[in-house]
Amino acid sequence: MAKAFFRLQKFLRRTQFLLFFLTAVYLMAGSLLLLQRTRLVLQQGSRGTSANQALPDGMAGVGILDPRTLQDPRAGPRLLVGMDTMQEPALEQRHSPRWLMSRNSELRQLRRRWFHRSVSDQEPMQTTGLKAMKHTAEHTGAYVGCFSDDSREQTLKGAVFYDLRKMTVSHCQDACAERAYTYAGLAYGAECYCGNKLPATTSKPEECNSECKGEKGSVCGGVNRLSVYRVEELRAGARRRRNVIYRGCFRAPENLTDTFPASLIQPNLTVETCSEFCSKKEFPLAVIRGQECYCGYPTGHFSLHDGADGLLCTGTHNASGTAGGKYCLVYQTPVQDTRCTDRKFLTTKSKVFVALSSFPGAGNTWARHLIEHATGYYTGSYYFDGALYNKGFKGEKDHWRSRRTICVKTHESGRTEIEMFDSAILLIRNPYKSLMAEFNRKYAGHLGYAADRSWKSKEWPDFVNSYASWWASHVLDWLKYGKRLLVVHYEDLTRSLIPKLKEMVEFLNMTVTEDRLLCVENNRDGNFKRSGARQKDFEPFTQEMKELINRYILTVDEALKGRNFTGLPREYVPR
Repeated sequence: MAKAFFRLQKFLRRTQFLLFFLTAVYLMAGSLLLLQRTRLVLQQGSRGTSANQALPDGMAGVGILDPRTLQDPRAGPRLLVGMDTMQEPALEQRHSPRWLMSRNSELRQLRRRWFHRSVSDQEPMQTTGLKAMKHTAEHTGAYVGCFSDDSREQTLKGAVFYDLRKMTVSHCQDACAERAYTYAGLAYGAECYCGNKLPATTSKPEECNSECKGEKGSVCGGVNRLSVYRVEELRAGARRRRNVIYRGCFRAPENLTDTFPASLIQPNLTVETCSEFCSKKEFPLAVIRGQECYCGYPTGHFSLHDGADGLLCTGTHNASGTAGGKYCLVYQTPVQDTRCTDRKFLTTKSKVFVALSSFPGAGNTWARHLIEHATGYYTGSYYFDGALYNKGFKGEKDHWRSRRTICVKTHESGRTEIEMFDSAILLIRNPYKSLMAEFNRKYAGHLGYAADRSWKSKEWPDFVNSYASWWASHVLDWLKYGKRLLVVHYEDLTRSLIPKLKEMVEFLNMTVTEDRLLCVENNRDGNFKRSGARQKDFEPFTQEMKELINRYILTVDEALKGRNFTGLPREYVPR
């Protein structure tokens, strides 16, 4: 009996060990299989991603991807455009509204991926100079102290700059000194304020405790606190005149002293003397009549809308200064018009969810700049763009559905995306200009120009083939699914800024004063003009491209008129 029991015990021990061994082998085999599958998926994903992401960054040989490739990563990126292997529908059907809208729904997900990829690619570029900046930055201005930042004060509000990643003390000092300001104040580690008057309330030094975003170990203010530096010695006086701009000859108002808050009478008055005087007083306009210098803003009495023949001002600057002069010379000083620069988030959630919709390159960012300065409220964005946040668009970091912004930028289309909004401002621009602007943005940023090699490469025709249809389908989708629309043509906005802007503000259920609109007009360009100038005769479009785009233009024009909107401006076609 004991012997049999011993054998049974021995067998059970062996079986237990065997089960343990088999379990271990099973788990190891499963782990290896899981790792192998994960590696395979990552390899497939990287191949698919490189094909999809080639459009914004390279676009070499890539047009519009067949939507089936998004579902099957093993399939190659077959093209819907420019491929002889694809069967094309009849020409009149291929450019019909129904064809464009169905095509748009296929491409929407891919475009969104392109856009987010393009935005995220900008972020690493912005950090490349941090290490160098840390070692080269020098504080050459005298530190004045820590002050309270009261939004009700107008001190240190002459110009405002933001840099979420690279703000340094010297960067802020240089920006303020270049615009002829005496003081530079930093707050929140990333915001720079300029002015000629110190804030009224001092604070404890330890309350300025925010480290500069681009310079470790340096203090850039704090929460509602400003680290203030004196910067007037940073630039030679000769450089201060660099930003003075001649605005023209205008008829002088009947009573100059009532129109302009500050004045100076001086023999042998020069443009530089008057501009320097008005800059120190923090006025954007310097007005010269003989030996008289006046400083102020554009107002209803002096709007700068009706310029006079320059010959009427001949001799005005060198005249003996008779008070009866009918005309005056007007110059724009480096000082920013601050009557419309104050902005904030809505104090209560908006009941109406409004979109500011456009095709990329149609001037959406510029329209946001105008709306924010006219209404005094931030605009939001469906995307996040760090470069735009640095330019003062604080709504970029706010969730796009928070309803704390006056409207939300979007390039999306399609029924689901459109019906999320209660109403929309639909901004339309000439597709020729839009395509060139978006191509420049993709390859040279918001303010640059794409290199000639990019225009001459295969990237450009592929870009036109894929994006031209998007321009048309974007408008058609919003016309079909938009609940309440205000159609604004970019060209009309540039020609008649104040009337069109007033129409946009009223659509947003806001009221605005005439002086504030004049301030917006005085700051109309903001920081959104591309540096340099493209030659006037630059023509990147081939005849085949023009024929394609012109068909889309006619389709959109007919759709607008069918919805009782004004058709496209005549300048769109022929080309």
